[in-house]
Amino acid sequence: MNLAAFEAFVKVMETGSISLAADQLFITQPAVTKRIHSLEDYFGVKLFESAGRGVQATHAAHSLLPKVKNWLNELGDIHHTLSHEQGQVQGKLKIGTSHHIGLHHLPHHLRNYVQQFPQVTLDVHFVDSEQAHEQVLAGDLELAFLTLPPQGDDRLNYVTIWNDPLVFVAAPFHPLAQKKNLKLEDLIAYPSLLPSAQTYTSQITLAEFEKQGLKPKITMSNNPLESIRMLVSIGLGWSVLPQTLLNQDLQQLDIRFEMNRQLGMVWHPGRTQSKAVLELIEMMK
Repeated sequence: MNLAAFEAFVKVMETGSISLAADQLFITQPAVTKRIHSLEDYFGVKLFESAGRGVQATHAAHSLLPKVKNWLNELGDIHHTLSHEQGQVQGKLKIGTSHHIGLHHLPHHLRNYVQQFPQVTLDVHFVDSEQAHEQVLAGDLELAFLTLPPQGDDRLNYVTIWNDPLVFVAAPFHPLAQKKNLKLEDLIAYPSLLPSAQTYTSQITLAEFEKQGLKPKITMSNNPLESIRMLVSIGLGWSVLPQTLLNQDLQQLDIRFEMNRQLGMVWHPGRTQSKAVLELIEMMK
């Protein structure tokens, strides 16, 4: 029985989707399906049934899940210990990433890593940057790729990898899209759609308004940037988004104001690092 089949099973259970599991494992959908079928053949049970565009877990799958998770965690601990003692690049590597970085920046790098170190099983968790930061601090994640906080924690190591320019955007038919030479004070008369105030991206944006004694009219908070992009595109307000998310449904506002956020990786130097995570850190540097 292939260990990868159990990893695929857990991902499908967590996401409820073959396609999402494939994205997070950085393999194809047919590969995930093949791995699930190998488990079903091995145990002689049906684990998933088709349900619309997704899949529905069977009773057998729900019974199997906690046992598989416990087994994989124990196996991961064993691999981590042995690989560290012997200097081998193998075992399970648990990392976190924000959705934006995971979808738009990481795939190429992780694909190269997986091909170079096939004995490493990547366990990728998609979480908000702020949550990933806390999980690295707590030791729940070995490494995280996230929007770097405005103020870092002295206990952690940070490396900036990508500069991510932020731009003001609105729907092409929004009143602000028709205006030239805008200033920050021109924006506060209109509703805005920003991530929640706890997010690093929102903190960067609001700090610039506060410097000028201004406060945006925030009518809705929504953390996933792709969701904000959709809401802006239908005309519900203006927002601040990474320049990489611009598309034909959005218009960058004519405002002479530069904002940037730094994207990178963070890890806890006080905790034992496996060879697997050290190699990934070096590769990303």
